[in-house]
Amino acid sequence: MTNDQSPNQSPMSLSHLTLNLGEGSLAFSFTPQAARELRAELGELMEKLKAVAAKATPGGGGGRPAPQKPMEYRYTGEVFLEIFCNPNIYPNPFAAKVLITLRDDRIRITTEAELTRIIEDVNQYLEL
Repeated sequence: MTNDQSPNQSPMSLSHLTLNLGEGSLAFSFTPQAARELRAELGELMEKLKAVAAKATPGGGGGRPAPQKPMEYRYTGEVFLEIFCNPNIYPNPFAAKVLITLRDDRIRITTEAELTRIIEDVNQYLEL
């Protein structure tokens, strides 16, 4: 298998996940199992963000919201992927951004992306 094959030509166990950023995108080899794990982590993050937002709104339980643990997802395959988000710094899930680090032995890319866009990208990957 060469690196320039389309996802349809890849083996069933490995295809390309594309993460769309504010400007540009990242595409890399990823497994469906890893995508399911990432989707579960992102779902938990959304719940944490909703809990923070509910406490912060007037009539939402009052007081300061309990601090939530940050999400730190890591995947190691042909590349190393890390996705990090601190749910305590965003007013609601739709404002949240994640920090993405993608690297291999030759290059390292660190960027920020909207959480909702990454969730859509992972769901789209799993639908293929």
